[in-house]
Amino acid sequence: MAELKCILWDVDGTLADTEKDGHRVAFNMAFDEAGHAREWDVPTYGELLEVTGGKERIKFDIERGDMHEMPYEEIAGLHARKTEHYQNLIAEGRIPLRPGVRRLLEEAYAAGITLGVATTTTPSALDALIEHSLGKEWFDRFAVLAAGDIVEAKKPAPDIYTYAMQQLGVNPENTIALEDSENGWRSAHAAGLKCVVTVNDYTREHDFSGADLVVSELGEPDSDAVDVIQDLHTIDVHHVKLSHLKAIMHD
Repeated sequence: MAELKCILWDVDGTLADTEKDGHRVAFNMAFDEAGHAREWDVPTYGELLEVTGGKERIKFDIERGDMHEMPYEEIAGLHARKTEHYQNLIAEGRIPLRPGVRRLLEEAYAAGITLGVATTTTPSALDALIEHSLGKEWFDRFAVLAAGDIVEAKKPAPDIYTYAMQQLGVNPENTIALEDSENGWRSAHAAGLKCVVTVNDYTREHDFSGADLVVSELGEPDSDAVDVIQDLHTIDVHHVKLSHLKAIMHD
């Protein structure tokens, strides 16, 4: 039985449904701007999400023959322009938070739970999402923002979670992760964390065997009950609350 002291949040697909209408659109804007005859449609981008990291996705698309060869500097430049386009999409209000995210964040913060972010998205993209979708006060409320290339190995490696916990001085047995994808869940699991998964259209069919709780979203008290896809702890869930996370830790 362990006490919940810390919640670490993934970003893309977890805090906000950023992939289909955010990152994918921004990549295509960068490709078009640079004169590349390449567009990632929704199914293609779903395949590319199996690769963690934006620069890594471009490199993978090159290696499988769907984009022409280019040096790393050009890949990095494309990704930088993509990030700028993505930040503009966020600033325009086109990428809202997922249902229940703000509610659970505020509930946990009010209860004195340490909150942090563990993501492979770039720090600038993370900052834009926090500023425009959550509010600037959350820069202080999150005790750590572990993002981007701050660790060498990206998810599903455990490095980003291990780094975040080291920065916070917390232990895995007192920490839970919120994720949306198989790579994210495997990263959290490899770091010794229990994990709640909120799936999206891209990740619904992923293998989450062993994840503590898998739901369609965090949900809201005045909305329909969330779909419970997997529950290893027999929790009665209408919408995911802090008490549910504590119950998972105590089990």
